[in-house]
Amino acid sequence: MLQISDTIAIQDWELTEQFIRASGPGGQNVNKVSTAVELRFEAERSPSLPGPVKNRLRRLAGRRWTKEGAIVLQVDDTRSQARNRDLARERLVELIQKALVVPKRRIATKPTLGSKNRRIKAKKIRGEVKAMRGKVDGD
Repeated sequence: MLQISDTIAIQDWELTEQFIRASGPGGQNVNKVSTAVELRFEAERSPSLPGPVKNRLRRLAGRRWTKEGAIVLQVDDTRSQARNRDLARERLVELIQKALVVPKRRIATKPTLGSKNRRIKAKKIRGEVKAMRGKVDGD
């Protein structure tokens, strides 16, 4: 079981791990041992995540979210299979914790009178500069 917060815990049946060959450091060992981990979390079918959290998680996961509604994380940072497994689980927990945070609603505000005046003044100055670029009279 993977504890996300006080109220949310992911059961082991929701996670699938598959070990694959890694690229990167490891010398000859990299060709023999499958140290990289591919962690798959069935987020869409998960009963432990509420609907709004799933929607935010889909947006945060980006291309790691599959068409079936699963999150796939690949980790091949270290030469150790156990350490890669722990890193993948940590990254999943961080991703879900980010999705738990409800974004603050933006309150629309009007520009101040001073900012409007500064904008108009800058536009007038810029217009005058451009007007001076015209042809010069021979008079």
